[in-house]
Amino acid sequence: MSALLVLCTCPDRDTAEGIARALVERRLAACVSVLPGMTSVYRWQGAVEQAPELQLVIKTTRARYAEVEAAVQAVHPYELPELLAVEPVAGLARYLDWITAETAPGPAEPG
Repeated sequence: MSALLVLCTCPDRDTAEGIARALVERRLAACVSVLPGMTSVYRWQGAVEQAPELQLVIKTTRARYAEVEAAVQAVHPYELPELLAVEPVAGLARYLDWITAETAPGPAEPG
């Protein structure tokens, strides 16, 4: 299975939706779900921090992961954005095929 779910937190809706739209428009993701209303508690530079965030769930493939990572890092406002790729152990075959088809390079893109 080549599908990946990539998790990425964002500080606000504009950032989250901008990243989501860019990834789908560039065929780096078949779909990006923007989940609002969460609070992250984390240690950063020696201090415990707490911040409201939105979670992106990026549906892509292993073949496109490096491009997803580069695209997110190029525009993300965080010094160290969350990027965690999780490989599903199972999924509806037609949905997994759709992810693969939607992230395939287009005719104008290099393979």
